[in-house]
Amino acid sequence: MAHQRGAASSDAVKEPHSISLKVLRLSRPSLSIQHPLPLPTPSPSPSQSPGTHPTPSASLAYPSTKHDTFILSPLLTLPPAFGSAYVGETFSCTLCANNEILAGSSAAKTVANVRIEAEMKIPSSKVPMLLTLGPEVERVDTDTEVMEDEKRYGHGVDLAPGRSLQKVINFDLKEEGSHVLAVTVTYSETTATSGKVRTFRKLYQFVCKGCMVVRTKTGPLPSSCKGGKWALEAQLENCGEETITLDSVILEARKGFKSHGINWEVLREGEGVERPVLMPGDVQQVCFLVEEILGPDEREQEPVDGRLIFGILSLGWRGTMGNRGFLSTGDLGAKVTS
Repeated sequence: MAHQRGAASSDAVKEPHSISLKVLRLSRPSLSIQHPLPLPTPSPSPSQSPGTHPTPSASLAYPSTKHDTFILSPLLTLPPAFGSAYVGETFSCTLCANNEILAGSSAAKTVANVRIEAEMKIPSSKVPMLLTLGPEVERVDTDTEVMEDEKRYGHGVDLAPGRSLQKVINFDLKEEGSHVLAVTVTYSETTATSGKVRTFRKLYQFVCKGCMVVRTKTGPLPSSCKGGKWALEAQLENCGEETITLDSVILEARKGFKSHGINWEVLREGEGVERPVLMPGDVQQVCFLVEEILGPDEREQEPVDGRLIFGILSLGWRGTMGNRGFLSTGDLGAKVTS
């Protein structure tokens, strides 16, 4: 009898959950690629059989009566896999808790007070960061019962058979290395004779890589003012797998300094702004003129480890489908000469 009780207890522990969890990364689609066939040369005569030469439109990614030789089509393609995560981008994913009890099932179970919690473990910290679940604004949803339950129970929701609770998380990736997303689902399961609170936890690991590599160099310039003057050069390398467009490169100067960029924003009369496009492995050179407003005897900030700190470099870029990325460097400056 004792052995049977032990087996019954083991079966109870292994009882499948009434709630399942699906986690899907939210990524922008891409333009579908097609490989059009060349037109036959010379052109077939009308007397030839239709099956002699393939129809050029048959190789297109979408039905069309026109022969399009461009490799990109107007169709959008969803990401086939998780993809790559880069520093400076926002990691977004949807968390969906589904009530797997089928409507009309013989198992008389009721699922109530379903809650989802998410944490992110980053390389620089041993303590996971609690994530805010969205949407933060009230959504337009035809499922009014779920909305009323969210208001009544806070994070807890009563789910009817076949219904789902969906949440979205957004997390700014700021460092390279292994990240772990931990999702915990808690709910109350009630039968005709008993009730209990059940919970389960799933871990999702991914690696965040660097998208932009920044190399800087500072050199002094002759100056006729009280303070010094320097040229700050920076090389921006796209080390990711996607083509990006630089939106902005700004040197955020500290108090007591002013900076002036001499990059693509410097236009002649009648010219338009043409932002740099960096393919994987491309390098863009930028330069800033930094000038000290006050003299050495009037500085409000003393040199740190023999270096005079100018400020930080802030970068902004867009991917091929408009996804944004941001990155800020550490303190930049120059050595103080005696």
